[in-house]
Amino acid sequence: MTKHIYVYSPSGAVRDKAAFRRGIKRLTALGHQVEVDEAALASHLRFAGDDATRLAAIHRAAASGADVALISRGGYGLTRILGGIQYKQVARAIDKGMLFVGISDFTAFQSAVLARTGGVTWAGPALGEGFGMAAPAQPDEIMAACFDDLLSGQGEGAGWRQLASAKAPSTNAAELIATKPMDTGPGGTFSIKKSTLWGGNLTVLSSLLGTPYFPEVKQGLLFLEDVAEHPYRIERMLTQLLHAGVLGQQRAIILGQFTDFKLVPHDRGYKLQSVVDWLRSQVKIPVLTNLPFGHVATKVLLPVGANAQLLVDGREAMLYWG
Repeated sequence: MTKHIYVYSPSGAVRDKAAFRRGIKRLTALGHQVEVDEAALASHLRFAGDDATRLAAIHRAAASGADVALISRGGYGLTRILGGIQYKQVARAIDKGMLFVGISDFTAFQSAVLARTGGVTWAGPALGEGFGMAAPAQPDEIMAACFDDLLSGQGEGAGWRQLASAKAPSTNAAELIATKPMDTGPGGTFSIKKSTLWGGNLTVLSSLLGTPYFPEVKQGLLFLEDVAEHPYRIERMLTQLLHAGVLGQQRAIILGQFTDFKLVPHDRGYKLQSVVDWLRSQVKIPVLTNLPFGHVATKVLLPVGANAQLLVDGREAMLYWG
């Protein structure tokens, strides 16, 4: 199952070049043809080259004919060049089967592509954090298996168990009337069908609100994750999406992994679960937790912009797009 993987850098500069080389070596050892963009290791300020360099890298990736266009890393930089991307060229590449894969800052690209073209991209690993860890560490087995499934065309869904402390999504009569898309069954079981799966990094996504690059998705399944953001900042960004009417237009909100933040004595018991409880009090749709996606080793790959179905049975949840 040899695939052509094009590695490019549309965001932050690659500082850990050893991890970059290890990632290339691992993918090559798996039998893939790995093509590295000419500016993949460029550096300008904190970016992987100036704006023109990174735009050219995106367009070279789209024109490469590769099976997969994989970012080297996230960081920051894509939001400032969204206006220069040739979306028709990207859309043609997607129509021909190219899989654009990335995470974190890549949410800006994914959101813009969805908003401008309706094209499907994939939320998944970057080269360095996904495949570039130093020995004896190896790529996470679940992530690697999901990546293999994507390459082989066998990926159809992702299942997980919600946090034990999470309250089950409400199925009371009033909320069922308000959220017509839900079909309920016995024991807190319900399904939501034919909905657009979208989202990504909360910070990046909320920064696009009010721009032409924010997807106007209604009746969708919105998944969110973030890193190094205190729960009050997470709540503040969710509040922005709430007041803008975005959250109320969805069929479900699926919270992934929110990691690497530090609580302080001033919080007085305010924590991430406090945000989840608050969010559930503000919306009349299911709010799920613990999706295995985010700035963590163990993560699934998700098709941003694809039609998907959400199945829930108590703590067990399943996203299906096959």
